[in-house]
Amino acid sequence: MSQKLIFDKIKEEQGQYHNTRVSLYRNLEKSLGGIRVVSFFTSFAYQVMIEDQDADMLEAILQKTDLKNGLILLINSPGGDGLAAEKIINICRTYSGTNKYSVVVPSRAKSAATMVCLGAEKIIMGKTSELGPVDPQWLIEENGKPKIYSVYRMIQNYRKLFDDAVSTKGNIQPFLQQLATYDPRDIADYQAALDTAEDISVKALKACVLAHRTEDEIKKDVEMFLKPETVKTHGRAIYAADAKKCGLNVDLINPTDPLWIKVYELFMRLNNYVSRNNVAKCVESFEYSYFIGV
Repeated sequence: MSQKLIFDKIKEEQGQYHNTRVSLYRNLEKSLGGIRVVSFFTSFAYQVMIEDQDADMLEAILQKTDLKNGLILLINSPGGDGLAAEKIINICRTYSGTNKYSVVVPSRAKSAATMVCLGAEKIIMGKTSELGPVDPQWLIEENGKPKIYSVYRMIQNYRKLFDDAVSTKGNIQPFLQQLATYDPRDIADYQAALDTAEDISVKALKACVLAHRTEDEIKKDVEMFLKPETVKTHGRAIYAADAKKCGLNVDLINPTDPLWIKVYELFMRLNNYVSRNNVAKCVESFEYSYFIGV
């Protein structure tokens, strides 16, 4: 079978899958008083990340969508590029206008996906919904195998070695040998990535939910999102109760609430779609559906 025929077959199948979700979008929007729901899913099953092309797909849908009653972005993603997340925030704010956009997190919106949530006026969560820290992770190849490291931890380790080398009154060589494994140019890049993630998150909150706080106050308020000391590790969940303590506008929905049941049914169908049908990403409304294959 030619590549074109294969593509056409996949396209036809994806259209059929989208048709099974159309009624779910309509019912959910009816329950939300006519607020438009757009889904943004990147798979946890495949190694994909949030990137600029996702923002482009989202904007293509919002250009054609009537948002006079507002926008709710249903988001599920392990994260990705913080700059793409910033772009998505700007797109959602631009097209939702004075209504401002909200997000609903049926399961997990981690790392850069959490950044998208921090830019929203309201975060709708269930008791099992997860946000996460936004400190960047760095992919490094060691012995031909990819390994992910915390940028924050690498900077901290480098600085500790440097300080120990400066303060030691004994043999400095062991410290110099360990410092030689670091490239100062890499450390500068790591620090820039860390500063950028913090800046995006703080400015997103300052522009909306925490407008009444200074940027320094916001950094203190949401420290558990910015630095891994509180949650200990990047992958650990931040649940609704802790997000509320940070000053975020969180609407916690009971898992037996009819609204949440509709949200979760849509989530389950989308999650199956981006995990088992050669689809790694999906951005869609009830009218349009864009996907990226594995």
